Amino acid sequence: MHIEVASSAGFCFGVNRAVNTVYDLLGSGKNVCTLGSIIHNPQIIDDMLKKGVKIVESPEDASKDTVLVIRAHGIARNVEKNINNLNLEYIDATCPFVKKIHNIVANTSLNKDIIFIAGDKNHPEVKGIIGHCNAVFFVFNNYDELLDIIKNNKKLSQFNIIFVAQTTFSLRKWQVCLDLLKSNYKNVSVFNTICSATAKRQSEAEALSKKVDLMIVIGGKKSSNTAKLFDICKKNCKSIFIEKTEDLQFDDIKNSKFIGITAGASTPADIIEEVKQKMEDILKNKENEAEQEEELDFEQMLEESLKTLNTDDQVKGVVVGIAPNEVYVDIGRKHAGFIPLAELSNESNVRPEDIVKIGDELDLLIMKTNDQDGTVMLSKKRVDVAKGFKKIIDAKNNNTILTGCVVDVIKGGIIVLTNGIKIFIPASLATDSRDKDLEKLRNNEVKFRIIEVNERRRRAIGSIRSVLLEEKNEAIDEFFNSLENGKILKGKVKTFKNYGVFVDLGLVDGLIHISELSWGKIKDPSEILKIGDEIEVSVKNFDKESRKISLRYKKDEDNPWEKLKNDYPIGSTVEAKIVGLTDYGAFANILPGVDGLIHVSQISNKRINKPQDVLSIGDKVDVMIKDIDFEKHRISLSIRDLLRENKSENSSETNKMKENNDVSEKKEE
Repeated sequence: MHIEVASSAGFCFGVNRAVNTVYDLLGSGKNVCTLGSIIHNPQIIDDMLKKGVKIVESPEDASKDTVLVIRAHGIARNVEKNINNLNLEYIDATCPFVKKIHNIVANTSLNKDIIFIAGDKNHPEVKGIIGHCNAVFFVFNNYDELLDIIKNNKKLSQFNIIFVAQTTFSLRKWQVCLDLLKSNYKNVSVFNTICSATAKRQSEAEALSKKVDLMIVIGGKKSSNTAKLFDICKKNCKSIFIEKTEDLQFDDIKNSKFIGITAGASTPADIIEEVKQKMEDILKNKENEAEQEEELDFEQMLEESLKTLNTDDQVKGVVVGIAPNEVYVDIGRKHAGFIPLAELSNESNVRPEDIVKIGDELDLLIMKTNDQDGTVMLSKKRVDVAKGFKKIIDAKNNNTILTGCVVDVIKGGIIVLTNGIKIFIPASLATDSRDKDLEKLRNNEVKFRIIEVNERRRRAIGSIRSVLLEEKNEAIDEFFNSLENGKILKGKVKTFKNYGVFVDLGLVDGLIHISELSWGKIKDPSEILKIGDEIEVSVKNFDKESRKISLRYKKDEDNPWEKLKNDYPIGSTVEAKIVGLTDYGAFANILPGVDGLIHVSQISNKRINKPQDVLSIGDKVDVMIKDIDFEKHRISLSIRDLLRENKSENSSETNKMKENNDVSEKKEE
């Protein structure tokens, strides 16, 4: 078993500062109370309570003889004022990264700005952020919640969008939500307020969980950032969420060969070390039990055959004859030397002539001398194993990639032969995904790394998966380096979501947002595509860091705005269909994907209170194009001007007819 702890696991700066503040006050003899739990870690809270710290839910509950500590999550502005009005002695231990968000949302305008907050509305940090907002705000915790806000609030595009996030919000979810905001609004001010320590911790957890077969995530059950770490890890491998050492059971880890550990920002270092130590103790017990079992044939062979090789036991021999079951060698002594087939190689089902030929000089180990027969039984295999295992140790120390042949598929994994050594590779580390058939690897050459070596027992464990993931990552990096906006790619439709389509591009998946599927308005991606379709798409934008690609399926040549520019100049008349009604006007569809606004003042040549008085959804009306803003995709339409024009034409015809009648009458006179 190999155990690796993420370097960023444990207390972050803000938590460490808040906890130390409380303990420093206690050390100086102060009576301390905290406004809510100082952090989301039950062990720390229990320890503080035992030392006399009191937890209060409001400033009014704090005694005058205590120092009130504001927790790392921060508080609302009205709570700060209340504390000052009560003349309480207090220390503000709010995390500086949280304070930054408070300042951002406070410097907003009620009439000009809308605040979008990515986070859990019930989390104390988010409640504190809300308490500093000067403008209208919306809180969402995922893509779907944000999409609902956008759909149900059509007028938001008129405002400046301020986008902030809870400091422990998921980086992956933040990026997806950011893409959605940018695709719907032009005026978005983005503040990436996710704590750098949180980002690093999430990134390390993601990378570690991709190369291990089990992740242990340590932290309080109420800790938001720990829960996000668990969500990240469980997508890549089996993961267990624990609060303390006692929660870890032998059955949780007994079948794991490579274990990773990460911990939330409120998890003390001593708990992380305790968990690691417990697993190492389990490892020792497991090894002692394994010594009494014969789980792997090659393991028993190594135990029995690999001895310390003394110089007197080793000889050099020259191959002088090859038989079906043994090889004859001259070792320069009066005894005749022979190597049984079983001592020639670790490979099974091979012939002697496949391994050696007449005249080869070999390093050999004397196994048995028979003076009566005048023979010496020798082993080539055992010398090869000793040399090979030295290479295995070096490969582990240098993180070298080795190649070998899969010689067996056993319960729990595969056996790979390299340098005469049989390496066990667990099933979870034999492929880049867990649903692949290991039998397909039999007799194939594979690349792998050594992740664990037991020199005493001459046992080694490898990982093919780490090499495959590394090669895949290199290929993905090369793929992203070749990308540019507008580049044409081929892919296969993989899955549908209500917000778009994921396309398999080979190495990665790309997203076609529903707005990029067609120039017309559609409600569901299945109106345009179906699963399995092979399609051509263009790159709209991409991010090498997050490895995300936004794609476009609709073609520029089909752009209805270009058709509008060429065929419908300002002043032209077109038949339009009423598709939306608001208090200030009606929206009319001119071309597929192109709507214009008929302001309420332009609907009739008579005064009306609201568009619904004269128009209904689905009505077809003739409108005049008054103005077009191609940059902002806005069109102003008018029915009134068309009515006036028609009235003027009718009036002119009437006057002309009257003049003609007058002329006729004079002629008759």
